[in-house]
Amino acid sequence: MFSHIMLGSNDIARSKKFYDAIIGAMGGAPGITDAKGRLIYSNRGGRLMITPPINGEPACGANGGTVGFAMHNTDEAAAWHKAGVENGGTAIEDAPGIREGAAGQLYLAYLRDPDGNKLCAVHRIPA
Repeated sequence: MFSHIMLGSNDIARSKKFYDAIIGAMGGAPGITDAKGRLIYSNRGGRLMITPPINGEPACGANGGTVGFAMHNTDEAAAWHKAGVENGGTAIEDAPGIREGAAGQLYLAYLRDPDGNKLCAVHRIPA
């Protein structure tokens, strides 16, 4: 459905440290910087881009928005969360763990990136 997700940043170097860590915890490569100063991550068929806002206004987190990252297992999700907290992210919501929902059991771990964007590691536990 989606070709990519782009998030704004007020400090690309700070964002690179954070996103290199969480994408690395998923087995992905460090981001590359294009000619416009945007970070580009490609992993598992998806593309994430981090950019200074084109309109020159400060970047801010989307109120009500969350970007979910699919995890292979609970250990990977926990490592993703730990890497994020250790590299400038903020743990939010409940502690990482299993939640019961209409879709069955999910392991969820939530972070805010250094610019306030809400992120979630999601592993769907097989029934």
